[in-house]
Amino acid sequence: MDFNFSDDQQQLRDAVAKWVEKGYGFERRRAIEAAGGFSREAWDELAELGLGGLYIPEDEGGLGMGPVEAMVVMEELGRGLVLEPLAQSFIAGAVLAGHADEDTKDSWLPRIAGGQALVALAYQERKARYRLDVCEARATKAGKGWTVTGAKSLVPAGDEADAFIVPAQQDGKIALFLIERAADGVAARGYGTQDGSRAAEVVFEKAAAMLIAQDGLPALEHAVDIGIASVCAEAVGVMDKTLAITVEYMNTRKQFGVAIATFQALRHRVADMKMQLELARSMSYYATLKLNAPAAERRQALARAKYQLGVSMRFVSQQAVQLHGGIGVTDEYIVSHYFKKLTQLEMTFGDSLHHLGEVSARMHDTAGVFA
Repeated sequence: MDFNFSDDQQQLRDAVAKWVEKGYGFERRRAIEAAGGFSREAWDELAELGLGGLYIPEDEGGLGMGPVEAMVVMEELGRGLVLEPLAQSFIAGAVLAGHADEDTKDSWLPRIAGGQALVALAYQERKARYRLDVCEARATKAGKGWTVTGAKSLVPAGDEADAFIVPAQQDGKIALFLIERAADGVAARGYGTQDGSRAAEVVFEKAAAMLIAQDGLPALEHAVDIGIASVCAEAVGVMDKTLAITVEYMNTRKQFGVAIATFQALRHRVADMKMQLELARSMSYYATLKLNAPAAERRQALARAKYQLGVSMRFVSQQAVQLHGGIGVTDEYIVSHYFKKLTQLEMTFGDSLHHLGEVSARMHDTAGVFA
């Protein structure tokens, strides 16, 4: 299998890396974090690069690309600890392009691609504990349309979003709906998260909704898998930069008159960090390449990848802080922000224990088939 990137993919990586380096430095990021964790100006800059339209067909204003290009972009955004939730555009683009009717596509896809609309996946509920089939939100037929009543938690930039993709129970099955934030009956309470980004608790009270998919659970599972692959790629970028910062620090920090990078025991710990990073990179590639596989195979692959990424994130982040010493946990020093980002990513779209359980359950189901 060829793991080399094409010229177009490499150019895309270079363009994003250049923007991160020149346009999203640590001081700008800290200012965005202090202002609430989301910048519409930075979001517009990402849109100017065409990144919101990666998953959107060209005839709908997008770039018509796919998972590998999304992975390349998310790695570079991870290196810069970019707070704006670009992965939500990937998810929304894929869901609407694959399941919505033509009028909804024509209305929303060009706006998502151009950055005029931020559409967030609002699927988590307090009692669900990462399970996608647990949903208390309810949809009710209202004339020619629908209304949705329910509450969703931890919606990325939920109080800044223009609309939400929302799963809700309808006749005993989970369906997917599109709900505008400006609609009557929608209330969003925003707050900062551990990594400096923004999320919200969103409540729907008989909010007008547009049906996207009647059989919504398979579409929701695919949407979450796109999110998992994005998190995996982002985490690789975060870990890569974390390791680089740690090595640079060890080459300059001196004890007993010599750089601590010369101490063999510490060099072994850095080698272990590098090994975990490369394991994570391999599994991120694996997750990306399995996104278009049949549903059962895809879900198993994404659970495996997220579990390994969780293990790697925890190891790399904790080792980085320990090798830095006390400075590694101060807000003024950059590595503490990488630590917080990795800690939050490990729990995004399901934590490591959840995905370990998913892998075990699916292996048990497969074994039962062949018993």
